[in-house]
Amino acid sequence: MAITTLKLGEHTVTYVADGEVRLRAKAWLPGTTDEFWASYPEYADDHQHLHASIGGLLVEHGDRALLIDAGFGPTANDPQPGTPYAGIHGGALLDSLAALGKAPGDIEAVAITHLHTDHIGWLWQGDRPFAHADVLIAEEEWASTTHRELREAITSQVRTVEDGAEIFPGVRVKLTPGHTPGHAAYVIGEGETQLVAFGDALHSPAQVAHPEYGSTVDHDGEQSAAFRRKLVEELEATGAIGFGVHFGGFQFGRVVAGAWQAL
Repeated sequence: MAITTLKLGEHTVTYVADGEVRLRAKAWLPGTTDEFWASYPEYADDHQHLHASIGGLLVEHGDRALLIDAGFGPTANDPQPGTPYAGIHGGALLDSLAALGKAPGDIEAVAITHLHTDHIGWLWQGDRPFAHADVLIAEEEWASTTHRELREAITSQVRTVEDGAEIFPGVRVKLTPGHTPGHAAYVIGEGETQLVAFGDALHSPAQVAHPEYGSTVDHDGEQSAAFRRKLVEELEATGAIGFGVHFGGFQFGRVVAGAWQAL
């Protein structure tokens, strides 16, 4: 069983599940082959679907709580023939928080890596359980969105953030454009207890060993690839822990000998 909670110095971090998206692996990561995925049976099923998790990362410091990303929300989409999408569903995030003894009202802020629908669902759908919380988004990302319903729902909550800003005790913004214009990672702690929540810079642990393969929906493929390579190098060089929200049962890990080693 993969670890879902880690104690990192003064912080406790926990993966908060919301649901799952199934992605057609070769379509999602163009250039990959049947042979490639056959060498990674733990990351794709017999139909070559990536079973990618959806959710967020709860960061606790004393009696304070931050949530990084807000899942897909209480909804589901059927498979879409001719696209990389083989089905997606959310809806579990509030129950997952409750199992950790947390209510939405305990979350003081929601920090967003980027504004794709599987990261913002609970901000604008349903009863909007985080309507009280600050929503932290890179300025470039907020400026780029054309999501009208989202803007109507959360504009009054949004606080734009800059590269290097400390948004919560011991949590800093690291701007990583490429997947989207204002994609951001969040760096928690320092030294041996540092964790990097890298959002959608990587969608599968297989990309750690092969950062040349990027998502078909990357906004800027070259920029995204450059950051993936840098991220993998830095994680291995520093020994920092990575958090991949879409990594199925392998969300927390380290880069060892150029490959993902789940905790």
